[in-house]
Amino acid sequence: MHTFTFHSDAGHGWLDVPRKMLQELGIREQISACSYVKGDRAFLEEDCDAPRFIHALRATGADFKTVDIYVKGDSPIRGYARFNPKSFIGE
Repeated sequence: MHTFTFHSDAGHGWLDVPRKMLQELGIREQISACSYVKGDRAFLEEDCDAPRFIHALRATGADFKTVDIYVKGDSPIRGYARFNPKSFIGE
């Protein structure tokens, strides 16, 4: 069972996932610059990228759950680097 954290603030939300899973699921190139990265984590924006990830994960039959974290004010995620599928560490 995978557990993913859904971070949100008053304006938006992001699903926190391991970046390597985007490659394993074959969706890395489909993730937009509206998502963010920090270290080995990707923070997938809630409107398109997170649903794309969830759809791909469900297609594998994997079990998962989400845990919600809400931040008052702006989330620190807004200050992370924008997602770029070409800039993965070690590739």
